Amino acid sequence: MKISAIRYSFRDAFRSFWRHFGITVASITTVAISLLILGFTLLLVLNSQYIAGFMESQVEINLFLREDISRQDARAFENKLTRIEGVELVEFIPKEDALKLMEDSYGKDVDITKALGGNNPLPDTYRVKVVDVELVPQVAATIEKYDEVESLRYGQDFVNRLINFTNWLRNAGLVVIVGILFASLFLITTTIRLTVFARKKEISIMKYVGATNLFIRAPFFLEGMMIGLIGALISVVILYLAYGTVVNYALSSVPFMPLITDKTLLYQIFGYLLLGGTFLGAMGSMIAVRKYLNV
Repeated sequence: MKISAIRYSFRDAFRSFWRHFGITVASITTVAISLLILGFTLLLVLNSQYIAGFMESQVEINLFLREDISRQDARAFENKLTRIEGVELVEFIPKEDALKLMEDSYGKDVDITKALGGNNPLPDTYRVKVVDVELVPQVAATIEKYDEVESLRYGQDFVNRLINFTNWLRNAGLVVIVGILFASLFLITTTIRLTVFARKKEISIMKYVGATNLFIRAPFFLEGMMIGLIGALISVVILYLAYGTVVNYALSSVPFMPLITDKTLLYQIFGYLLLGGTFLGAMGSMIAVRKYLNV
């Protein structure tokens, strides 16, 4: 396009933006509401997956060594554990430390050592963490084969349910986000179509006098970008204030609940919403104007 045509496109876009102010406000409101719903859903899904990931990271295998294993052999067993594929962290807990942890859990009023007659019936223990929760049953089955191991525990039923739940959550979250994205595009396109409909005669006249499709589309494309950007800005501001309020309340009421508070990640999400809103506005205008170019 020539420089003069580009200037005309910007001038016409701004002029149409203010001339059809009522319809423009309706389009901006639709974009803001659509992206607000999309943003809240996205944050909800991401936080749900974040919580599920945190729960996965807490899963560990507790294995108890045989009583007849010497301390030296017990410590040497760590080398075997670290060589197992999928093992991320191995922590040795001597039975003396395990007894002390038990005493601390009961408080100062209970003397566990005295109650046990000075004996320590607890075995030496290892805590094993794996890189992926789905590898826990496989790693546990491998560890169980070693002669040094008396027994192990990792909550098999809980791990299986957790794996199924997190897989379902990821798939459901993706489906919901894609569904809302398409619904947002449909709503935005339908609303912006009202703006284009108000200028259908103007489009027809321009076509009859020889204006190219690109020349006609350009102002609508720019106007759609402005509508999408303004609507996205409104939704991002509301999301930022609302999410901060909700997170502060949740962390003060349930401080152990893991929620996304990383500002860098949040700013990335808000940036994607701004880009997405601008893109949806532009696409909505392009789709809406296409119908009236066929004259």
